[in-house]
Order: sequence, then C-alpha cells, then structure tokens
Amino acid sequence: MGEISIKITISDRIYPLKVNTEEEEIVRRASKMINERIKDYQENYAVRDKQDLLSMAVLHYATAVLRTENKVQSQDTTVADKVDQLDVLLDNFFSK
Repeated sequence: MGEISIKITISDRIYPLKVNTEEEEIVRRASKMINERIKDYQENYAVRDKQDLLSMAVLHYATAVLRTENKVQSQDTTVADKVDQLDVLLDNFFSK
C-alpha cells in the first residue's frame, strides 16, 4: 500500500526507484522484458551501441502500446455502436 525502494537493472545500469508495493511486480517484469528485448536485438542485429538498442526497445514497446490503444478505441466504438442499435430497437419496440 505504501512506497518501497527497489533497484532495477536495465541494459547493465542500476536504477534505484520508489514504487507502490502493488506496482513492484509490474516494474520488475517491465525491466525484464526490456532487457530481453535488448538482448534479442543485440543477438539478431549488428547493433552494439547500448543507446541504439534502448531506442529500438522503446520503439518496439511504444508501437505495441499505440496498437493496443487503437484496438481498444475501435472496440469501444463498436460497443457504443451496438448500444445505439439496441437503444433504437428498444425505442421502436416500446413506441408500438
């Protein structure tokens, strides 16, 4: 419920953070995912500069977030359209 101090490592650098106890696991998992993505890029591409690897990882995850946001927005629009259709059907039904 409160804040705790943790240390995470990203790309061989240690970052001390204060996080809510509920978010600790998420932050640790995110750090692990970033490190795995960097390792994957390092092994599969001729990129050795840590800054470039970090930039590629950030681009990967930012793109994934935007794709997810677009999908959620599209689903929200679809749900709203369905609700509007149901509303029209109910109006028609009760106005008879």
